[in-house]
Order: sequence, then C-alpha cells, then structure tokens
Amino acid sequence: MKRIVLASGNAGKIRELTELLRPMGAEIVPQSRWQVEECEETGLTFVGNAILKARNAARQTGMPALADDSGIEVDFLRGQPGIYSARYSGPEGDDRKNNEKLLAAMQGVPPEARGARFRCVMVFLEHADDPSPIITEGSWEGRVAEALAGPRGFGYDPVFYLPGHGCTSAELSEAAKNRLSHRGQAVRAMVERLARRLEQA
Repeated sequence: MKRIVLASGNAGKIRELTELLRPMGAEIVPQSRWQVEECEETGLTFVGNAILKARNAARQTGMPALADDSGIEVDFLRGQPGIYSARYSGPEGDDRKNNEKLLAAMQGVPPEARGARFRCVMVFLEHADDPSPIITEGSWEGRVAEALAGPRGFGYDPVFYLPGHGCTSAELSEAAKNRLSHRGQAVRAMVERLARRLEQA
C-alpha cells in the first residue's frame, strides 16, 4: 500500500488515526511533514469540510490524502456545536475552553435532556482532483456530563458521558475508545472500502 498523507494538524487525532489505520498496511504521514498550509473549513457539513481538507492536502503534496471532520452534536442545543466543535469557544479557543463553554450552556439541564453524539466523516482521495472520493462515517451516542472527568483522549472526551459504561470517553482505555468511537467506526469502514478498491485495481 502506498504512502497516504493525513490531512490534520491535531496531534491527538493524528495519534488516534495512525493507530486505527495500522491494519491497512499503509504508511500514514501527517501533512505537517510537508508544511501543508491548512485550508479554511468553509463547508456547511462534516462531509464538505472533510473533502476540503483532503483536497488541500492532496494538492499540496501530490499524494493520496485522508481527512476526517468530526464533532459533537448536542440535542438540547439543536445539534450544536456540530461542525463548529473545534471553534466553539472562538478562534483562539482550545479544548479546555470549548468544554467549559459546553458545560456552562448545559448547566441545570437534567440528565434525560443531555443526549449527545460524536459524529465523524472520513474522506479518501486518490489525488486532488479525484471525482469519486471514498466517504465513510461513524456515530457514537452518549450524553453531556455534568463535570469534566478523565485524563485521556482530547477534544470533548472529558465531557462525553457513556451511560452504558458509567464513565466519560476520557476515562476509557485507548483500546476501548478505539473499539467504540465514532472515529473508530469510520476508520474500520474506510479500511474495508480501500481494501476492496485495491482488490479491484
């Protein structure tokens, strides 16, 4: 399998995706190795943003590219922050500020109204002008916790509570999270799709 550029500058996401994609047998290289300038995420959907990021990385490196766009959708907030999850607390925001803003927005909301899900869309492009991207997705149901908990993960993991496990995503082991998560689901589907494409080549 060829080398594939991973269109992400998020260290936590790069680490997670590299581990998840290991079964594919490809060399997954973050776009930072080529000093790829990140594109502006102007898409109105997870799919739109993932395609923008993959095309940008493929165009700047001349290599096949893999990108994902993901976020948390909160029912009480009518699906927000959604595609704006990474920028929820503003352009200078970070994981801590995003989590604090979400907890503040959900203050006083009862457990039964705190439903939420992580959603991930993954896109693979053979080249920058590939007219037929491979697109897969995953969704992980849970609810917004009432306080931060857990030392692992990144993003909204410390506030994403899993009733069936009695803990947040940030309290799961890395292996358990990869098995359950939205990103894990999308990656496994992508690995299957890419394997079928290789068989047909």
